[in-house]
Amino acid sequence: MTNHRLLQTSYDDESAIHRSSEVFVTLKIDNQLFGIPILQVQDVLSEQKITKIPLAPKEIAGALNLRGRIVTAIDVRTRLNLPKREAGENKKSMSVVIDYNGELYSLIVDTVGEVLNLYEDDHEKNPSTLDPVWASVAHSVYRLNDQLLVVLDVRKMLNLDKASQIE
Repeated sequence: MTNHRLLQTSYDDESAIHRSSEVFVTLKIDNQLFGIPILQVQDVLSEQKITKIPLAPKEIAGALNLRGRIVTAIDVRTRLNLPKREAGENKKSMSVVIDYNGELYSLIVDTVGEVLNLYEDDHEKNPSTLDPVWASVAHSVYRLNDQLLVVLDVRKMLNLDKASQIE
């Protein structure tokens, strides 16, 4: 039926009471499922007006204004070496705002999905076949029903100096 075990809401399973869980906000980018620990997510936004920043690394889409604060916008597709969205696609992108060391960053993704509670001991190391760029920013993976959830390490995602060297 399923290869993963979602956090149980009823405590009829005694072992479930003592297992630690992790909660993730799920994202889709180019039909691949990713997750970010929910405690690192501050906000989820619909498509925003982004102002380009001259001479910024290619992963930096620009900056946006969030309630009077300037937020650096990072194009996750570019960061993961994925192709740009087709011009014909009329879907709007979304942003996941994270607070890292007191600075706000917006991760631009295709869609934001559901929140998943997953058991910590069900995560696995990154597979050896994972793209090297993805492996450089992934913490671990979870095997879900029919897909792989790649857990992003926000600190590594924001290390843009090394991003250009990995390609």
